[in-house]
This record gives sequence, C-alpha cells and structure tokens, in this order.
Amino acid sequence: MIEKMGGLRRSHYAGELREKNIGDEVTLMGWVQRARSFGSIVFVDIRDISGISQIVFDEDSGDEVLKKAEKLRSEFVIAVKGKVRERSSINEEIPTGKIEILASDLKILDTAEVPPIYVKDGDNVSETMRLKYRTLDLRKPEIQKNLLLRAKTYKAFRDYLAGHRFVEVETPVLGKPTPEGARDYLVPSRVNPGKFYALPQSPQLFKQMLMVSGYDRYFQIAKCFRDEDLRANRQPEFTQVDIEMSFVDVEDVLSMNEGLMQYVFKEVKGIDLEIPFKRLSYNEAMERYGVDKPDTRFGFELVDLSDILKDSAFKVFSGAISSGGSVRAININGQAEEFSRKDIDKLEAFVKTYGAKGLAWMKLKADVEIQSPVAKFLGEDEIKSIIEKMDAKENDLILFVADKNSVVFDSLGNLRNHIADKLGLRDHDTYDILWLTDFPLFEYDEEENRYVAKHHPFTSPKDEDLDMLESEPDKVRAKAYDIVINGDEMGGGSIRISNSDLQKRMFNALGIDEKAQEDKFGFLLESFKYGTPPHGGIAYGLDRLVMLFAGTNNIRDVIAFPKTQSATDLLTGAPISLDNKQLEEVHIEVLRRED
Repeated sequence: MIEKMGGLRRSHYAGELREKNIGDEVTLMGWVQRARSFGSIVFVDIRDISGISQIVFDEDSGDEVLKKAEKLRSEFVIAVKGKVRERSSINEEIPTGKIEILASDLKILDTAEVPPIYVKDGDNVSETMRLKYRTLDLRKPEIQKNLLLRAKTYKAFRDYLAGHRFVEVETPVLGKPTPEGARDYLVPSRVNPGKFYALPQSPQLFKQMLMVSGYDRYFQIAKCFRDEDLRANRQPEFTQVDIEMSFVDVEDVLSMNEGLMQYVFKEVKGIDLEIPFKRLSYNEAMERYGVDKPDTRFGFELVDLSDILKDSAFKVFSGAISSGGSVRAININGQAEEFSRKDIDKLEAFVKTYGAKGLAWMKLKADVEIQSPVAKFLGEDEIKSIIEKMDAKENDLILFVADKNSVVFDSLGNLRNHIADKLGLRDHDTYDILWLTDFPLFEYDEEENRYVAKHHPFTSPKDEDLDMLESEPDKVRAKAYDIVINGDEMGGGSIRISNSDLQKRMFNALGIDEKAQEDKFGFLLESFKYGTPPHGGIAYGLDRLVMLFAGTNNIRDVIAFPKTQSATDLLTGAPISLDNKQLEEVHIEVLRRED
C-alpha cells in the first residue's frame, strides 16, 4: 500500500545523527537499505544521500506500525518518525553506529521490485550492468560520494574565479565546424537544408573573441564534445573549466592558476599546496621521463647510452643510432629480484605495444656479476661504461630500448609508469604537480606528411623564434604550458596569437590556404582587425581532476550518466536509428543503415 507523507516532514538526514541527538524526536526519509524481521522486533537500515541510520520497530512502536515494518523490503521508499536512543550493539563501521531510532510512525511512500543489481559498494557487478541500471548504481554511497566531490570541485572553482574578477559567460553549443584536432560531432539544420552545426570541441574561439570584446577575465564550466576513440579517462562529451585573461603573459597565467589550484585543493581535499609549482621544459621532460606528462614521484629516469654504444658490434644498438635513433635505458633500482624472466617477457610485450621491436635487459647480481642475454654481444668496456652511467648497483635491473627517438621515448616513458604501478610507487594520496613549458609549436604528422599544431593553431610562438616560423618550423617553441598532476595532464593552455598578420602566418605554416582561412576562421580574423589585447588562458579537464580527487582510474565513476567505450548510453539506448520522417525533416538520406 502506497501512502502519502501524512503531515510528516523530514527533520534530519539519516547519516548526520550522532550521540548528541539522543532523546531527539526525528523524522527521516529515504530508501530501505536492509530489513531484518525477528517476529516482535524489526530492524531497518534507512539510507539517504548523507548515509545510513538504524531504525527499530518493536511493541513500543504499536501493532499497526510494526505490521507495516514487517512488509519492508530493500529499496522501498519510506518516511519514519521516532526518538533517537543509544544503540546497545555499537557498529563502528558507520558514523551513526552508536545510535538508533525507535520508530513511532511509518509511511511506505513507494514499494520496489527486487533490483537487478545490489545497491551497495563493492558488489563486483559488471560495468555493463551498472551503466544499464545507472539510476540504481547512482544510489551507491561510493558513487554519490564521487558526485558530491564533483559538486564541491565546481563550487571551489567558481568561488575562486568569481572572487578574482572573472566573469562567467556561456558560449554557444551549436557552432561552426573548425579544425581543433579531433572529429566534430555534427548536427543537421532543419531550417537550413544541407547545412550543419558542430558541437564545440572547446570554447576556444569564443573565449578569444570575448577578450577582443573587452571582458578582461572570463571563465566557464563548459561541456565539450570530441568524436574520438575512447579510453578509461576519456568520454565523447566532457567538462572543462575554461579560463581566459587579457593583458597577460605566461608568468601572469601561471601565477594566477597556482593560486587557483592551491585554493581548490584546500577546499576539496584539505591539502595545503606549496607554490610556486616546479617547472620542466618539454625537452627536459622527454629526455628524463620519455613523456610530456611525467610523474616525478619516483626515479627510473631515462639515460641516453648512445655515446657508449654508437660503435658497438651489437648491431641492434649501433644500427638504431646510425639510423638517427638512440639507445636509452632505465634502472629499476634494487628491484631485480622482483622480476623473473617471465616477468621481463611481459615487460617486453608491453613496450611492443608502443612500437618497440624488443626490450634488452641486464641484471646486476652480487659482486657486480652480470646476467643478461645481450652481454655476450657487448665488450667489457661497454658494459663497464653502461654500469657507470646508469649508476647501477647490486640487485638493479637495467632495461634498454633501441629505436627512433619517438619510439624509445614512448616505450620507456610508459614502461617506467607501468613498473611503478606494479611496485606500488604511485600513491593516490600524494600529489606531484608541475608545469610543463616550452612545447614545440608544431609536430610532424607522418600520416599526413606535414606539420600540424602541437596544441591548436591559435597558440602564439615564442617571440625569439618568430623568424623560424616558415624556414625551420620544427625549432619553433610555443608560449604553451600544461599542468601535470601525478603523471596526467590536468589542464593546458597558452598565450594566444592576438594579431591577424601573425595568425595568417600560422595558418600558412600549417598549410591552410587563404580561402580555407576565410571560410573557417574569417569571423576570428575579422574581429582581430578592431583592436585585440594580448591574451591567454587555460582549460582544466574537470572530469580528470575529480577522478584524481576520488582516487579512481575510471572516468565513468565521476560522471552521472557516462557513455561506454563505444560511445553508447546503455541507460537510454542512445544513439538510435531514426525513422524516415525524422530523417526527411533534417534533409538527410541514410545510404546504409544498421538497425
């Protein structure tokens, strides 16, 4: 029987009651987590967004109330009134474990069928089932905790930025397709047959035009969309904190953002960050860590052995160097005994996924005895020099990759993280924060056989490198910066090009001809004609930052209604095929469809 609340009004939240409330009459509303009936007494755990409290129904509750309590099952929605008393059997596992409520009134507001998944943490149900029954999954305390943490993070960003003269401005969701590094999601226009909007990959051009418009400091918590392959920390629609400032240089942006991060970490996690953050140039990061988002909480830094091995009789090494590549290695200090030959074979399989042809290795035993399948191909002087340069000692494991530099960096950079994870060296409760600066302005795309923008085509070159923009584009550095936390890029930005002539030079360097410039970016170039302040900014991946705060490696744990890795929504069934009438309304004909 479904009842109305009958004048009951919630007075407290279930998870907030404590010993100080003993003797208080309270009214709680929520879901039945568990019900246990022992004839003349019924115990019910009631759950709401704040937590759980135990309700007791016995003869003092009255026959009618007790009979209703015997009907309660998991996930029934109830309102219950009663008096808080001391609990005889204390439950140290929950914050409310020292009290319970003796019920005097009960209303069953709604019944529930047996749920297809348990509403409890750690139930090991498959992610497919969790996403299909997301409304139930979202009831779990762990997921609710993550989303409350997300809301707290939103608030911290807004409070700080609003307090530092930033104006929150919403930018369009339906816009013009512009190349920004990934495929656009396209939306057909019904009233403009054959024409399409694009969902924004970022508010980049709009925030630059807001600077041209004189708003000085802008921010937005923006939905962005990219049609790209997904992974654990990527979704087709994601949220970023978008920030832009006028009349600034790199130092101004970094300084403001250090204060912002200091505030957000304090408000959300209660952690006091020391500023300024450490900095690494892009080149230094690649040389030492192999990746442009290094985790510097542990060692295993890359060491270039090319000068030692360039003339080696071992052609795997010397051949890679003579072809313009290198031989580099990492030293897993004091951990050789942790890695069997089978373990090393698995590490070799790992680096092959990054393009490496193999993984050479060398173990140092007692009295510097060498165990290595490649030692027989190396001279004594070469081995001695390797040991010295690697600063290797007993029980060290040296791992080598020989190839072109991009493969060597990618393989060893990811391998050091992989091994650190296996050895438990990447603690969720410690935070390694740094700025990465002096990125290349361009990177060479081998598939397209041309240079493309490392970040985006609106990033300003460093002043001292301007003369090389056309002649030596590979040497031009950008006024760009990333903020890296625990080996993950949490945000990135740059000082923007604020001059139409320089912006055209940049487009030309990227092979975008005048007609394409006008077609795709004419509105931006036109706005630059009427007085443009120097400006720059940054965008934070809010989903990734909340992942970091929550200590999870899965972005779907911190988004209310996420997509799967194939960009489908198991809860609603999206995307779907449209019927012919709907397709005709937007002037689209599907030549081949798979229903």
